Amino acid sequence: MNGYITVQEAADKWGITPRQVQILCKSNRIVGATRMSRIWIIPEDAEKPTNDKRRVEYCND
Repeated sequence: MNGYITVQEAADKWGITPRQVQILCKSNRIVGATRMSRIWIIPEDAEKPTNDKRRVEYCND
């Protein structure tokens, strides 16, 4: 499909596992990701979602 990539291609592009990409798709964290039958298709220009939970701001009080 033109303009879309697979979960494996996104995983290679972003440096994460294919399973993690599937989890991101399922939780609607990748804009434009769509499920076709049993596979996820992701727009080529989709950005890797950031993980805000891991960002910790330290405060020196």
